[in-house]
Amino acid sequence: MTAGSLRSDEELVRRALVVANRAPDSGDVPIGAVVVDAYGRELATACNAREALGDPTAHAEVLALRAAAEVVGEWRLEGCTVAVTVEPCTMCAGALGLARVARVVFGAWEPRTGAVGSLWDVLRDRRLNHRPEVIGGVLEAECAAVLESFFAGHRNGAP
Repeated sequence: MTAGSLRSDEELVRRALVVANRAPDSGDVPIGAVVVDAYGRELATACNAREALGDPTAHAEVLALRAAAEVVGEWRLEGCTVAVTVEPCTMCAGALGLARVARVVFGAWEPRTGAVGSLWDVLRDRRLNHRPEVIGGVLEAECAAVLESFFAGHRNGAP
């Protein structure tokens, strides 16, 4: 467990993995996100839904942030932790910073599009006024395996 949270990072990423498994039903890349408050209470979950919604912004993180903001009643998600199965992209990293989350925990690194340490490091850029704590590589192998399985199925002709 970490300070300020009643749930471990591993538990949060495992929950995000469960959520990610809903995405392949729509043909979306299986990425899941969960938002918890400072006490570890789950506020929202989401999986990628770009294909399902026909929306290029329907990444798991963005959808989870929107749902959590609705629960909280405002856009500031101060004290919250967002756990996601894959390193956020630039759009999602920007949204996480703008939402004022306290922590971002993720599983697999994404060297091609990752914006929280791989390709870019948007959330820890010293020029920004809000820089959440970032913990990467939590259950990395399990999270990467979900993506590898999904893309292997697509290469072999699966829808």
